[in-house]
Amino acid sequence: MGTTGGETGAHQVEEAVASCVSLLRTATGQDWEKPKAGRLEWSCRYTAEHIAGDLIAYAGQLAGRAQDAYLPFELTLDDGTDNSGVLDVIEGMGALLAAAVRTTPREVRAFHPYPFRSANREGFAAMGVAEVLLHTHDIAEGLGLEYRPAPELPEFVLGRIFPHIRPAADHWRTLLWATGRGELPDRAPVTDWRWHNNLVHTTDRLTLQGITPGAAGDLVSGGDGGFAWIEGGPYLGTRESATFLLKAYASGVHRPEFGVFALVRREDGRAIGGMGFHGVPDEEGRAEIGYDLVEGARGQGYATEALRALAAWALARDDVHTLFATVERDNLASQAVVTRAGFRKVSEDGDGDEFAYELTR
Repeated sequence: MGTTGGETGAHQVEEAVASCVSLLRTATGQDWEKPKAGRLEWSCRYTAEHIAGDLIAYAGQLAGRAQDAYLPFELTLDDGTDNSGVLDVIEGMGALLAAAVRTTPREVRAFHPYPFRSANREGFAAMGVAEVLLHTHDIAEGLGLEYRPAPELPEFVLGRIFPHIRPAADHWRTLLWATGRGELPDRAPVTDWRWHNNLVHTTDRLTLQGITPGAAGDLVSGGDGGFAWIEGGPYLGTRESATFLLKAYASGVHRPEFGVFALVRREDGRAIGGMGFHGVPDEEGRAEIGYDLVEGARGQGYATEALRALAAWALARDDVHTLFATVERDNLASQAVVTRAGFRKVSEDGDGDEFAYELTR
């Protein structure tokens, strides 16, 4: 699931497009206009054109830094373009998306409606890969072809834009099921779905960027999770939190809004720590929150600023009534952070090692 530190998703876009074109070039002599593409109402030909249109749309969003809506354009093929020509266009548009992903700074986010109104370069890459894989599957069904992409491609998609879906051993079957295209044992059929880009909270000096299961896998394996860290990062607590995130993901109980966030300085795009929840709120609306900072970022008010923002967001929800944090008895700096963020001490564990703090709506 992990990626190398410099990976952005561009390679996966290229691999997905190559797998699509390689298969469909074996069937360019068939009629693509009459047969429907799998379970879709679209023809195989229209679906192929749709793939190309999605690829260039995502490239345009990133390159144009669109913030409020999709850029107002559509891809139109010349009259007389044959099936082989459509595949040429898919290759070209895939190359443009890969180039846009590679050259877009990691902190850039552009408009996408679901579910938080924006996506970063890796999110657009994952959406592009998903469009290619799924619609190649649809076309293959319509043309009577067999299609199965390399397993790392659906794994990449699931770990970035389907964080709420428990992955089965077969990632391709999981992705097909999650998008209403197949079945999985002991799981109800899916009739309505959306992918899920990561949530970002913004403060004066920071962005709190949701860590995806894919990024968590990289952190657990010793990577940087796709973030540019200051010296000494990521700190041990962030890697441990990523381990818990992965366990929740594998169990199907991970909810990204109540996951882990990387704290990234807005001035230079450098990650300085992690903050997040230990799980979803319980039946009483209680949720535990924790955090850590790389040593070089401590003492500058970053943790307090982030904690205030994340706590305000959580307590504004109907399903959260109380936040609590446990702080080691000898960690005076962390005690000061929770106190400045409005938490109050509610217990001292006698001769124990921790104090408990709460913040209530």
